[in-house]
Amino acid sequence: MQGNLPPLLILLASAVVAVVVCRRLKLPALLGYLMVGILIGPQMLGLIRDSADTQSLAEFGVVFLMFSIGLEFSLPKLNALRRAVFGLGMGQVVSTVLFALPTAYFGYLSWPAAIALGGALAMSSTAIA
Repeated sequence: MQGNLPPLLILLASAVVAVVVCRRLKLPALLGYLMVGILIGPQMLGLIRDSADTQSLAEFGVVFLMFSIGLEFSLPKLNALRRAVFGLGMGQVVSTVLFALPTAYFGYLSWPAAIALGGALAMSSTAIA
């Protein structure tokens, strides 16, 4: 546990600073968290090394991200935006799956794999947006 404490403290302190900066700039805190992850990760400054412990911490980060998205979710808001959410959302999924289907036609993937790839691309772009 003591070996994990300094990277965890660096991560938490950086996240606090990023959230303060993002709040001052009237940007979402999530953007600050993403920028901190990119900046202090192993590919940029290298303050946090890539290891199994870091992978576990990243998995917790994804869980907390999904939790925070769930906190923003409300049924009255969804009801008010139902046409945009369900209509445009369904259109995005269908168009992305149709975009991925030529990979199966030309033999790069099987049909089920192409459909799964299209669905995964649609879901990942929704999460980013």
